[in-house]
Amino acid sequence: MSRPPDPLDRDFPLGDGVADTRVTASCPYCGAGADLTVDPGSGAVQEYVEDCAICCRPWMVRLVFDREGRARVTLATEDEGW
Repeated sequence: MSRPPDPLDRDFPLGDGVADTRVTASCPYCGAGADLTVDPGSGAVQEYVEDCAICCRPWMVRLVFDREGRARVTLATEDEGW
């Protein structure tokens, strides 16, 4: 009996099997650099809130994975929004 196709295979073709799991960004408030651990298995487009480890203010995070599994991150303040 065969399994139905996995939707992640559609969003992230196997290729070399490597997708980004870390991205670097800068806090939109204080400018501190931050390494974010990201989960490609949570979808090609993700939005969530994370606090700065330095100034403790919340960022709005938008994460987009391209077809090759490369992650692109955008951070915004709560005031800016999307």
